[in-house]
Amino acid sequence: MSTTVETARSSVIVAIDGPSGTGKSSTSKAVAAALGLSYLDTGAQYRAITWWMLTNGIDVSNPEEIATAAAKPVIVSGTDPAAPTITVDGEDASGPIRTQEVTSKVSAVSAVPEVRTLITALQRSIAAAATGGIVVEGRDIGTTVLPDADLKIFLTASPEARAARRSGEVKGSDLTATREALIKRDAADSGRKTSPLAKADDAVEVDTTELTLQQVIECVVTLVEGKRVVA
Repeated sequence: MSTTVETARSSVIVAIDGPSGTGKSSTSKAVAAALGLSYLDTGAQYRAITWWMLTNGIDVSNPEEIATAAAKPVIVSGTDPAAPTITVDGEDASGPIRTQEVTSKVSAVSAVPEVRTLITALQRSIAAAATGGIVVEGRDIGTTVLPDADLKIFLTASPEARAARRSGEVKGSDLTATREALIKRDAADSGRKTSPLAKADDAVEVDTTELTLQQVIECVVTLVEGKRVVA
């Protein structure tokens, strides 16, 4: 009986959504590490396929060309929160996918339905294989990828707070330009026809504007622990 209870306690699936700059990645990794869960950064997968497209000469302004090439790259995500990895066709892509070029193109690539279908299937397979439980972060996890997740959290923050955080991550970046870029990406991600950025009806919204990262982590850990209690 104890083994059954322990399995039920540990196999919680947590979906954390929200726009850029809300502390989503830092929070998700820390929560997963604290609770012994696997971790998946779905945004990295969309960045990875975007990087592959750019590297292989695909016209990322042409949805049909993107759709035709979408199934070609092999993307593998490591789920250790202490050292998450991502490879494309066996090549480490963790550095290249964070370039400004990829950042500026990822919304266009990820809006193509064929891309979302393939990556969503990959994400679901990774979550299903995480027998010990997993924290999955992205923009459509609670609404599309894992609508039956045990816990759905939607992180928000003011555009000013998000821009300040993102600027702090990139040396020499302009705060106003960063804010405008974030707002532009929000509009693109929220307005796309396929799996837009949206808060699930049953998600818990956490506004991180006035909170430290540690406070956000503690808040989410408390929420997860509440779901892990077996009745």
